[in-house]
Amino acid sequence: MQQDDTDTSLAPFYSGWDGYQSMLVEAIRQLTPEQLALRAAPSLRPVWLLTAHIIGTRVGWFHVRMGEGDEAIAAYDPWDADGAPPRTAGELVAGLEATWQMMQECLSRWSPSRLDDPITRTRNGETSSLTRQWIIWHVIEHDLHHGGELFLTLGMHGLPVPEL
Repeated sequence: MQQDDTDTSLAPFYSGWDGYQSMLVEAIRQLTPEQLALRAAPSLRPVWLLTAHIIGTRVGWFHVRMGEGDEAIAAYDPWDADGAPPRTAGELVAGLEATWQMMQECLSRWSPSRLDDPITRTRNGETSSLTRQWIIWHVIEHDLHHGGELFLTLGMHGLPVPEL
């Protein structure tokens, strides 16, 4: 797809998110299966599932809700579903990188004039509409929330975490 001709790209407005993405990737890259299974408490998600949840949510909002990405991206959607199998560090890094690339392509293509575009869907007979801006912000806050949970879990177990 081509970039909108009306304005500049949205990418500069979301500068900094790329640094957080890099921190997520570096925190996960070298983890062993045992480290990926660590939890902050028995009732909380393990590290691998926190990461899969970040990936799955990116896919849910950008691919499922807004129709971005391709079928290769769609394959990441069920990674955080109940009963999903644990993922390796390599798989998780690939998922983070693939979803990040998809989102970056969108931000590079979309212009500020597109932020108020309504994204409408009908599900179970009910129609809902959210703006593109709301969805982008929601994915950012979701990355930050669960990334923080991931970093806290790693730090609790004496593993390296990024300086935020």
